[in-house]
Amino acid sequence: MNGPEVLVPMAFVQAIPPMEAHETIYRAMTTGGDVAIVAIIFGTLSSVLYPLARGWARRLENRGAPPATLSQDIEDRLDRIERAVESIAVEVERVSEGQRFVTKLLAEKAATKLPSADQ
Repeated sequence: MNGPEVLVPMAFVQAIPPMEAHETIYRAMTTGGDVAIVAIIFGTLSSVLYPLARGWARRLENRGAPPATLSQDIEDRLDRIERAVESIAVEVERVSEGQRFVTKLLAEKAATKLPSADQ
């Protein structure tokens, strides 16, 4: 013999003629139901386990990293930006207060000039 020896029960060999045995094995190998089930199972497991494994690996990778610190230059720039944003917010509030005042004056002026219903 050229390959490894396979032990097959004699009842199986006698029950199925050689040509029908090949057809039966071929049909069993080509049915799509089993393949689809295996594909669904492995697809589901990989879509669930891959992100978990990746997150765990990132956690292990970043475990020894020191916390990031900002240089003094960057901190000074951020401080200037913060002060500029605060001053802009004050100016916007001042403009909106002036707009409310002018709107109130125009509404009162329009109400006094309306003619009465008797005329």
